[in-house]
Amino acid sequence: MAIHEILNALADENRRKILLKLKEGKISSGDLAIALGMTPQALSYHLSKLKKADLIYETKYKNFIYYELNLSVLDEAVLWINDLRGGQ
Repeated sequence: MAIHEILNALADENRRKILLKLKEGKISSGDLAIALGMTPQALSYHLSKLKKADLIYETKYKNFIYYELNLSVLDEAVLWINDLRGGQ
């Protein structure tokens, strides 16, 4: 796990909004852009940062790309933060 990439990805408000939307379930990139009021270019930039941190993953179906949360990486990040706190 590259914790610096995870923290970098989480530091941006737009990327946190994307993660909150993905919490609701799998969504296509087009629907995600509409839901968040983002241009496809801006969304693509933020999605690439989230993918680099392994916080999301994509699946392709026909001409569509769908995104979902990668909860295992979020769990690892929480464990790392708890360990940093001393497990309290």
